[in-house]
Amino acid sequence: MSGFLYYLAAFALVLGILVVVHEFGHYLAARWAGVKVLRFSVGFGRPLWARRFGQDGTEWAIAAFPLGGYVKMLDEREGEVPAEELHRSFNRQPVLRRMVIVVAGPAANFLLAIVLYWGLFWNGTEEFKPLLGAPAAESAAASAGLEDGELVLKVAGESVQTWQEMRWVLLQRAVEQDQIELEVINPQHEIALRRLDVLAVRQSGWEGEALDRLGLTLYRPRLPPVLGQVNANSAAADAGLRPGDEVLSIDEIPIGSWADVVQHVRKSPGKAIHLEVLRDGVRVESTVTPAAVEERGRQIGRIGAAVAADGRLPAELMVTVSYGPLSALNKAVIETWDKSAFTLLMIGKMITGEVSWRNISGPVTIADYAGRSAKLGVDYYLKFLALVSISLGVLNLLPIPILDGGHLLYYLVEIIKRGPVSERTMEIGQQIGLALLLMLMAFAFYNDINRLFSG
Repeated sequence: MSGFLYYLAAFALVLGILVVVHEFGHYLAARWAGVKVLRFSVGFGRPLWARRFGQDGTEWAIAAFPLGGYVKMLDEREGEVPAEELHRSFNRQPVLRRMVIVVAGPAANFLLAIVLYWGLFWNGTEEFKPLLGAPAAESAAASAGLEDGELVLKVAGESVQTWQEMRWVLLQRAVEQDQIELEVINPQHEIALRRLDVLAVRQSGWEGEALDRLGLTLYRPRLPPVLGQVNANSAAADAGLRPGDEVLSIDEIPIGSWADVVQHVRKSPGKAIHLEVLRDGVRVESTVTPAAVEERGRQIGRIGAAVAADGRLPAELMVTVSYGPLSALNKAVIETWDKSAFTLLMIGKMITGEVSWRNISGPVTIADYAGRSAKLGVDYYLKFLALVSISLGVLNLLPIPILDGGHLLYYLVEIIKRGPVSERTMEIGQQIGLALLLMLMAFAFYNDINRLFSG
């Protein structure tokens, strides 16, 4: 399977699961409330496939436009309802029942996230330790005195076991704090406290990867500068490089590790570099011109060669994290709650201008992350699915007409004024909500396209 098709399949699976779960929440709540469901559709527009099942003859359909779905219920506002079925019409239900039906969709997304996290925490996941690589020069991490090979034990007094835990706690604390204290242990087994300035993350509008901006990198083991693979029709192949070649120097600068090779190649896009390699005990000279490749808004060099390694990560870099069933469930609930609250907080800061709107991602970016997480393994893919499910649940609860949160707003007004919102008001609200949603989608697509061309 090509890279594009792989990423597309990973995205389609995520989207399909989330849509089905969300709409199934609405469906089950409607059935519980005694409301007749006419159609359960995955996607919008003309049905590509449809079948009727059940006593009510509910139509289950897959439609042409896949970005969403809906549950169509019996409703007098959308067509004539036989007198004998009026009691099963959505609009005839008490306001609290209607609220339950509406909120059931986002609730199903949160429940999915809890179940996924629960399974992952209970089963146990193998993850990277919060082991730091050498910080980028003149970065906040370098200024804090962080060094290559230091293991982070605590962030702002909170214990962390994995790289992702460290990242998550840093993000949470960076919302309100300018400096965060890290407790680390160095390779000499000495414990030290470092104060990390995180103000740059907020000043940047939270654009890009926060850890990269702070100069925090994951520790990489020192690998010998030996080529393990040379791609056909690559710059390395054109230069006559072969698997097993040991790079001794580049442009007369001695090479000590594979990281040195990568550094020299990356900073030389389209520029010829001179290599001296050791091949079968004989020194061989070669000139290679790295191909220019776009990455995050800048050009880097690549020669189409990989290091000689067995692909396995050293055990000292990894940690297996697992919990008992009850502890796993508790952690899953907390994880879902924390990420929901953080998502809502970031949305609020976008509205106030504290966070850049360029952080909004559309389907292209989501598909990219879906493919990347799938390639990393099932655990990473399920975590990504849980995160997107949380985001979908939060977004649907926003008080925007056309979304579930907009309907909840109408029902709250109905409770306060002791009467339904007028149809005219709802029509205007739907038009405004649709316009806002289309603008948001257009902006997300713009951000996606901008990332594709500028990195």
